[in-house]
Amino acid sequence: MISDYRCFFCFTRAFEKLIKREDLTKEEGNLLIRDIINLFCDKWGTLSMPEISREMHYFLKNYTNNPDPYKKEKKESNDLALKMAPELDELIRKSPDPFNTALRLAIAGNIIDFATNDQFDLQATINTALESGFIIDHSRKLKKEIERAGAVLYLGDNSGEILFDRLFINTIRHSNLTFAVRGGPIINDATMEDALYTGMTGVAEVISSGYDVPSFIPEKSDKKFQECFAKADVIISKGQGNLEGLLHLNDRRIFFLLMTKCDVVAEFLKVPRGSLVVYNPVVAE
Repeated sequence: MISDYRCFFCFTRAFEKLIKREDLTKEEGNLLIRDIINLFCDKWGTLSMPEISREMHYFLKNYTNNPDPYKKEKKESNDLALKMAPELDELIRKSPDPFNTALRLAIAGNIIDFATNDQFDLQATINTALESGFIIDHSRKLKKEIERAGAVLYLGDNSGEILFDRLFINTIRHSNLTFAVRGGPIINDATMEDALYTGMTGVAEVISSGYDVPSFIPEKSDKKFQECFAKADVIISKGQGNLEGLLHLNDRRIFFLLMTKCDVVAEFLKVPRGSLVVYNPVVAE
């Protein structure tokens, strides 16, 4: 389990902004923070960080009666990505290595993450991704495994980022690829609504995990997701939250694609913060 005392401060900084934005009273804000502190005291070491995040956002939704606090940001992220899509698609098609270029762009899209940072420069991140190398690079193994896979399961992460995933999936062109989204609104993570809005349903079968956690926890997901997870020959996992939820499985089928956006994950993977990573834990052994 990836956990560190710094995770607590990261969460509370994010919630300080949410408390101000949601216009909670001072008393409501105090009660929310009390609930969060008690949650960490009770569940630290027993729940993964994504599951703790889910419980924290459950508290927030109860205090605000707002089931989707990041709805506005999610639409803005999707619209930004959709606007960039034609140019990025052309870039991939003209690339001497479309797979590698689309993979870099997919990981660059991982910067769209309001859980870790609500300020980001997407275009600058794209430029960096296209110019720099992967710090952990299991991309050749990933490509080879996709080519011989009977079934591929692609685990999505954030809104906006889902469009970059769509471009990568369209480049892969695998005949039996399923894309999975969250079971309900949580932070700015992609749901079925985002898959429909960005056209993901036009390039892949899309399923929901049935569980509104900012990761994928197979044993707590619905039956259809569990079946797809069990049958997949290759599992492409996007983002830090999915890494935190699945890394302990040590599953040779899983390839983690992400940008390291915090010191805790960067130190765990032994790479600098801001690194582009294509990581399979079994290959790394």
